[in-house]
Amino acid sequence: MSESESIKVAVLGASGYSGYELIRILLNHKKSELVCVTSRAESGKSISEVFPRLRGDVKADILIFEEPKSENIIKSGASFVFLALPHGVAAEFAGPLLDAGLKVIDLSADFRIKSPSIYEEFYGSAHPAPARLKEAVYGLPEIRPNEIAKASLIASPGCYPTSILLPLIPLIRNHIVDFSSIHVVSMSGTSGAGKSPNPELLFAQCNESVRAYSVPKHRHLSEIEQELSLEAGEPILISFTPILMPVNSGIATIIHATGKNIDNCETVYHALNSAYSDCPFIRILEEGVPPDTKNVTGTNFIDISCAFDKRTNRLILMSTEDNLIKGASGQAVQSFNLMCGFDEITGLLS
Repeated sequence: MSESESIKVAVLGASGYSGYELIRILLNHKKSELVCVTSRAESGKSISEVFPRLRGDVKADILIFEEPKSENIIKSGASFVFLALPHGVAAEFAGPLLDAGLKVIDLSADFRIKSPSIYEEFYGSAHPAPARLKEAVYGLPEIRPNEIAKASLIASPGCYPTSILLPLIPLIRNHIVDFSSIHVVSMSGTSGAGKSPNPELLFAQCNESVRAYSVPKHRHLSEIEQELSLEAGEPILISFTPILMPVNSGIATIIHATGKNIDNCETVYHALNSAYSDCPFIRILEEGVPPDTKNVTGTNFIDISCAFDKRTNRLILMSTEDNLIKGASGQAVQSFNLMCGFDEITGLLS
């Protein structure tokens, strides 16, 4: 596609937190035209009625949420569709849209896991479209830019996996750490649980409180271990503890691992800088400087740093990102830019 073209896009399931961020980004994306948004709950309302923050934007004031039907998307003339739907539901729409010639960027988990049996183990039901798994590309733009550019179906990574894989993959590729020693703790804002009502996410339950959840087997472990194992060429299992923070958005991840024949962070920084020197949304901080969520929320950046604990001979990798943007919608638009041949930063630095 020519960089001068304006691409018509649709967002299916657009009324959630990630859907809002997608709409916000796409309305300001100079190379795309938002032509269709769907939501069963908000059907018949304009974008600005559902998201008053967007009032005054001409497109937001006139574009109406439609029922989530594949035919509505196809009739709109969109050539790309973002699926901001729950797992199990997204796959039902992906097939007909792909068959109609549209390109699909799925923000759910439906196409991230290559093994239907592992999907069933972690998500509790049979995979809804196993025949499509082979054509899906796991959409980490910094890791698979060429594959993403050629793909028709993108499985956009989860928020936790993004914060874990980007710091770890260069170390795994270079065999800098003992694969069996990896332990991860990640803290996330409450928006990571989505917009559906949940008593555990009431203000009185979350405010002034920090707690672990989904221990010891969070669903995102399946894609984290899959991608690390692919990079290593052998199975990797990690321990992972997610923690809920009383903030709206942001993820802070801390990774502990035993280094191989190293006693400082020099080799780690060489691997990180070599891997990401041309990646506009990865910021490598100085050794020992902890990333802070306040510096990445509202952006598509991920900040990464490293420290070395000489007492225990352990590496400490740290990262922060916005779970709704770099961990979801922004990253999906990053893949869209690659698929269209646009500059990777288009629409994502405003």
